[in-house]
Amino acid sequence: MKNTSPAKLLAFLFLTWMAAIPQMSHAARLKDITTVKGVRENILIGYGIVVGLKGTGDSSTEVTGQSLTRLFGKLGLDIQGNAAIKSKNAAAVIVTAKLPPFSRAGNKIDITVSSIGDSGSLEGGVLLVTPLRAGDQNVYAVAQGPVSIGSVADGSTKNFPTVGRVVSGATIEKDVDTNFAGKKNFRFSLNSPDFTTAARIATLINGELGGKFATARDSGTIDVVVPYNYDGNSVELLATLENINVNIDTKAKVVLNERTGTVVMGARITITPVAIAHGDLSIEVKGGAKGKGDRVAELKTGPNVSDLVKALNALGVQPKDLTSIFQTLKEMGALQADLEIM
Repeated sequence: MKNTSPAKLLAFLFLTWMAAIPQMSHAARLKDITTVKGVRENILIGYGIVVGLKGTGDSSTEVTGQSLTRLFGKLGLDIQGNAAIKSKNAAAVIVTAKLPPFSRAGNKIDITVSSIGDSGSLEGGVLLVTPLRAGDQNVYAVAQGPVSIGSVADGSTKNFPTVGRVVSGATIEKDVDTNFAGKKNFRFSLNSPDFTTAARIATLINGELGGKFATARDSGTIDVVVPYNYDGNSVELLATLENINVNIDTKAKVVLNERTGTVVMGARITITPVAIAHGDLSIEVKGGAKGKGDRVAELKTGPNVSDLVKALNALGVQPKDLTSIFQTLKEMGALQADLEIM
């Protein structure tokens, strides 16, 4: 290759090797390529006040002042005239967290605190008691604690001092119980839907359980009926099924990063016979040997994308030219794969 650095050469050779692998199957555990319906995180959100700031709080936000007034009222302090309080040592914030599946009362979770006023920094502040609600408007956790915005080795703060975290800053107040062990059926959802992979999963599950218990409903859904010998013990059943190794089948795809010239591709990507003319270079896909001339290349019968990229790199094609060529190949139907340009 001309004018190619060792690092780029190594990366290209690796991609060429990956693309040249003949229809190799890639095995993965069922738990890594699917999710179980109902087993997911829930988003919690709440509104709170951070106090104790060193003059970096909200300057004149009415929401913050009204919140402090109501807070003092609940604490038994009578604010004359019910006027809004202004303080540069307090800031209004939105508190967010993720509620893990099967959470139990008393468990701790991390929270993120984000300023919603004109506060300059939340450094050194303390979040006051803040109820956190889910989409059903029920309170599932209560948050409180000192806010950490993080710092680098020299002690300077990060670029976003208006967003911080409180590690284990919220306590779960309500159990998330779905009677999981008593379920009679389950639904697996593929992270990347594919009919071939879904059918393989159903076949493997039926083979593991010794009967017709799994059915592939579509390219992304596999329904499983709990066998009688696992009745009331669904956790053990899922522990067995999620460790099944599945050969994943994916669609042929080429991903191009136009800014860096990076090309990532899978196996089984081919190009039908075609002639390419771009600027002062020419490539022809047909039977025969390599072409003649510094700006002319010829690929043998049955080439794949790896062969094409290798030829283009040998001719010194720039990333923007590579993108144009692949787009044209896709439009005329010569590229037998999906094309994604980043």
